[in-house]
Amino acid sequence: MDKPRIAFVGLGGMGRGLVKNMIANGLSVTAYDVRQDAVAEALRRGALAGKAPAEMAAEADVFVVCVTTAEAVREIAFGGVLDALPKNAVFLDHTTVSPSHVDQMRQECADRGLRYAEAPMTRTPAHAERGEVNVLYGGDADLLEELRPIFETYAENIFHVGPAGHAIRLKLIHNYIAFANVASWCEGFALAAREGLDMTKVIGIISAAGGKSGMMDLYGELTLERDFTPHMSLANAQKDVRYYAEWLTEAGLPGFMAGAVHQTYALAAIMGHAEEGCTAVIKAYEELTGVEARLPEASNEQGNRR
Repeated sequence: MDKPRIAFVGLGGMGRGLVKNMIANGLSVTAYDVRQDAVAEALRRGALAGKAPAEMAAEADVFVVCVTTAEAVREIAFGGVLDALPKNAVFLDHTTVSPSHVDQMRQECADRGLRYAEAPMTRTPAHAERGEVNVLYGGDADLLEELRPIFETYAENIFHVGPAGHAIRLKLIHNYIAFANVASWCEGFALAAREGLDMTKVIGIISAAGGKSGMMDLYGELTLERDFTPHMSLANAQKDVRYYAEWLTEAGLPGFMAGAVHQTYALAAIMGHAEEGCTAVIKAYEELTGVEARLPEASNEQGNRR
């Protein structure tokens, strides 16, 4: 695909970095988001302004969606985009969705003479800004090679996971394990604080043995510093675990742990922490214990600000 015409919808935490890096690597991108400030930033970086998704689709070789939920993707797709895309165009879905959504979208695209590309990502908005995300692709190898020059502008690793549908399934397993891990060590941190343990030693001792994890490496110390910046929001964690739990049910498997993890995030969201980082799940435990899990330095800084 020589110099494809790219339409891009969704300039949130991940999307803004993808668009930035595509443009920096010489690709032409027409961008759209419901937030005008996000569009303005994309324009400053060299994107073209899109008026509406369906209008953008009519002129696109590759239509990219990087939004929050499967429901949002369907609203865009069936709001005129699929009917407006030229024959053989690609509908590239970077959103973390559900397996049933991927299966449906693949069929809906095929029925219209379009090609559906399933490509969820891992890593954070900071990696997207640096062009270092991981792309998980499921589907035809020829289409992957066609899209590879696009992926290479913003991905450090491109994994061909397997046939269509396999990428989103592996992504949900990954995210469930990651967010279950966060919920478990947040519970442990809250209990440690409640029992008066030395919080300066908690992460180091856990990480010196089998409790070590990538999510704790990323967010453990930030949590004890009371930094809940939404690099990965609690709302997104709740959504991904919900998709995973629903998939377990569809697969005919029990989901006791998944249900408990989902309800833990749901409780924290109900308490008002949905737009904070995923580790704000600790606040649900803290409201029960009456004690905040924080490093002594964080306590001192908090006192100094009062």
